[in-house]
Amino acid sequence: MAITIPVGISDKLFRKISRFVTEETGIQLPDSKKSMLEARLRKRMRLLNLETFENYADYVFSDEGKRLELISMIDSITTNKTSFFREADHFDVLTRTVLPDLLARKTNARPLGIWSAGCSSGQEPYTLAMVLSEFAEGQRGFDFRILATDLSTEILDEAQKGIYGEDKIASVPIALKQKYFMKSKNPAKKLVRVQPFIRQKVSFGRLNLMDNGFKMEEKIDVIFCRNVMIYFDLPTREKLFNKFIRVLEPGGYIFIGHSESLNGMKLPLKTIANTVYQTTF
Repeated sequence: MAITIPVGISDKLFRKISRFVTEETGIQLPDSKKSMLEARLRKRMRLLNLETFENYADYVFSDEGKRLELISMIDSITTNKTSFFREADHFDVLTRTVLPDLLARKTNARPLGIWSAGCSSGQEPYTLAMVLSEFAEGQRGFDFRILATDLSTEILDEAQKGIYGEDKIASVPIALKQKYFMKSKNPAKKLVRVQPFIRQKVSFGRLNLMDNGFKMEEKIDVIFCRNVMIYFDLPTREKLFNKFIRVLEPGGYIFIGHSESLNGMKLPLKTIANTVYQTTF
């Protein structure tokens, strides 16, 4: 039986799909990403039994496709690269500078609110939960809640389970591994799971960062949005950070990735440390 291999995606269709992706998610797909998009979409087409890129585009542009396929398409063209204690100096700044400042200014008993925006498979919010739990041991009455959001429902399902291969926690200090992870009852599986009392500190939810406004049920004091801006152009980045600033409590903090920059943006933020900022109001 002959296998039908779809012809390459046309420049016109590539631009059409690129515009659609940008409108829906803010993600930019420059011409240099055409080959990558083609390869990733071929996999989706095989799963959906669609023979041409035009067939695929017609489907994903439809109401049904937007509902059932858009997130899978975005998952296929973005990289969910993350790890525990990634860019570890951020957590030093958090515990040595940010948390003491927030505690000194605290005037009520509400839990501290941390938002992991673009949380991927959960390593960042669980790292935050471990770091804040360690900090809390020396602070009477200190409590916190972590909100973790992502565009992908599939990746959020994975994150909520809190199950990882043993190799994925190599960057976690030994004492914290023993304290905050459970090993699988079957050693052959080489799996670990985040302890329930840590998982309970994190609330996961789906959120498109391109939504017009963020309605937060809890107060937000610190936002971690790291290695997310790499997909956006400058106007989209500036719009996003203005939305972040609107949901932050006065004097709140924003952490971005080490490879990212706020250069060229007019924002009411001051630099606290490398890629760490505080609102000026």
